[in-house]
Amino acid sequence: MTAPDAAPSASHQAARSASAITELLDVMWEHARHSSPRATTLSSTSQLRLMYVVDREAGIRMRTACQRLGSAAPTVTRMCDRLQALGFLQRLPSTDDGREITLQLTPTGKEHLNRIREERDTMLHQAINAMPPSQRHALATGLAGLHQQLDTAHGKDHPVPRSRSVA
Repeated sequence: MTAPDAAPSASHQAARSASAITELLDVMWEHARHSSPRATTLSSTSQLRLMYVVDREAGIRMRTACQRLGSAAPTVTRMCDRLQALGFLQRLPSTDDGREITLQLTPTGKEHLNRIREERDTMLHQAINAMPPSQRHALATGLAGLHQQLDTAHGKDHPVPRSRSVA
């Protein structure tokens, strides 16, 4: 154990920075999602997470979606009800077991998700473009390494979305 006045290790500092930036981005993106002139329909953060899971794994079984989100089936069912009512999601019987339900985004749901991603990308591009080139390169390298480690550590149980190019 380290002394209370000892400086945090570089990995602790990096983890704190990543956590802080994640929280900041969550707040910024949530605000942008609700205040954007292009925002057509509001969905909750939990519903949005479900949409991301379904987008990554089209045809995902409801049971698997519950596991990915760490949520109980009734909670995910209510989210699906709301997303289906908005026209963003469809539930279909599984092709190999009609008792199981699979989830897919509708074209409207994909369009909604793409609009949110475009808003986020715009915010990120503006911030990253304001950085000096050396910091942009270091950020791209560091994020690629973090993504690889997260994918390796958690990929089997919780697939990490494949990123679009950062550099």
